Amino acid sequence: METLFRKYLKGDTTLWIVFIALCILSIIEMYSASSTLAYKASNHTAPLLRHVGFLTGGVLIAFAVHLVPYKYIRIISYVGLIISAALLVFVLFKGHSENDAARWLVIGGVQFQPSELAKLSVIIVAADLISRIRDNKKDEWIYFRNTVIMLLGVCGLILLENFSTAFILFVVVFIMMFIGRISMKYLGSMAGILLVSLFIGYGAVKAIPEDSMPHMFKRAYTWVARIERHSDKNEKASKYVITDKNRQEIYGQIAIARGGVFGVLPGNSVERDYLPQAYSDFIYSIIVEEMGLIGGILVIILYLILLFRAGQIATKCSSVFPAILVIGLCLMIVIQTYINMSVATSLIPVTGQPLPLISRGGTSILITCIYFGIILGITRQIKEELPVEEEAPEMPEDTMPVVELESL
Repeated sequence: METLFRKYLKGDTTLWIVFIALCILSIIEMYSASSTLAYKASNHTAPLLRHVGFLTGGVLIAFAVHLVPYKYIRIISYVGLIISAALLVFVLFKGHSENDAARWLVIGGVQFQPSELAKLSVIIVAADLISRIRDNKKDEWIYFRNTVIMLLGVCGLILLENFSTAFILFVVVFIMMFIGRISMKYLGSMAGILLVSLFIGYGAVKAIPEDSMPHMFKRAYTWVARIERHSDKNEKASKYVITDKNRQEIYGQIAIARGGVFGVLPGNSVERDYLPQAYSDFIYSIIVEEMGLIGGILVIILYLILLFRAGQIATKCSSVFPAILVIGLCLMIVIQTYINMSVATSLIPVTGQPLPLISRGGTSILITCIYFGIILGITRQIKEELPVEEEAPEMPEDTMPVVELESL
């Protein structure tokens, strides 16, 4: 196994193990969680085979990407940013709607989310801009301004249909700027403007009737309703009544409760047949139901290992760009993970965030695999840049120095 990793799978061995473990867990749980899709399909194995196909393609993409020097990824990201911004505009007018949100494009029979490509491009470009900041205060303001303009432009396009994705991307880039030592006065002003904007937006939704609101902003009423339903403490009597609005949360809680400590074992889930989006947004509930508390904690540990290793990798980078990039990509995976888990455990309102690498979804899987590929590629280059320690040559016995002893 060690020879395999050294010969073919370059980069950090621990990250490869985490990556492969998540892919295997995804296949096992998707086999169970996609039962409703299998029932509807003419071929009962089609949903699972589709998922395995995306994972296989994702692994191959990760392998290919981890062989590409990050200096080329740095250049390509600007092209990706332009393309993703154009697609985000296009999806607002020609997007395919699911769950009352137009987030998908269907081109040539292939459905994908432009926001996933946008997240990847923004993180790489932000890492590049932050890394260009020098001690000169003028340089800091120029690159901070450019980063904020890019971030607000992309997040604004994503926000119209997907608040949680836009918010996560904003937070990740904000943390990247903090780690990149952007002046606190800039970051403080940025955070203050965000809070004021959220307050004004919430007030506008409460004050303006939905019929009078422009169509592109009507998605905001769904967000506000979810937040208020989640935070309403006066509905103690009705929270045990399953309705169309709380169906996901209630069945998610039931699935977690059934899991106990050891779970009912993979393939024996009951709530998968009742829980909407059991194979996507609420797959963590199915994991806990089938693998119990132990399995749920194991999944959390895998993502924590990723976060811990990313921190270690960043400290070993010889320049700022790869260090900031590793942190940004890892944070995007981990923050999205724990938001998904928080939704499944009813800690926060429903957001629609998938569990990276585990939930069903072609675009999300492929882009997440690119995240891993870039991180593994950076660790590969770090290993190659390390000087090889030369071993001291062994001296033959007949050339060993002779130490003369003084005669007594």
